[in-house]
Amino acid sequence: MRHRVAGKKLSRSKGHRTALRRNLARALFRHGRIRTTRAKAEAVRGYSEKLITRAKRGLAAEAEMPSRGVHARRLVAAELNDRELVQKLFDEIAPRYMERPGGYTRMLNVGRRKGDAAPMVLLELVEE
Repeated sequence: MRHRVAGKKLSRSKGHRTALRRNLARALFRHGRIRTTRAKAEAVRGYSEKLITRAKRGLAAEAEMPSRGVHARRLVAAELNDRELVQKLFDEIAPRYMERPGGYTRMLNVGRRKGDAAPMVLLELVEE
């Protein structure tokens, strides 16, 4: 039984799953939208929203105590492994959602993939 077990395995090992999640989150932040399967989108959606929330809290904490903002940047940098993307997340993406209490992404169905009929979605960052 899988009671209270979070996340999906996606038929991959732990390292492969982690790399997939990071790569998809990086692509989402870089391009604003990605086209992927529904299962992968569901797996990366929560991960990317948590990173945006961490960036938001880091920006808010930076105003009162700069070291907290640096800590948040380091935590996000450890997940993304891309300096320019961390800069973009903190300078462009997170400030857009400061008034929004969550739900930074949306999934739009785009039909099925030709080869194996897997359900495809467009995962994108919500614009204000």
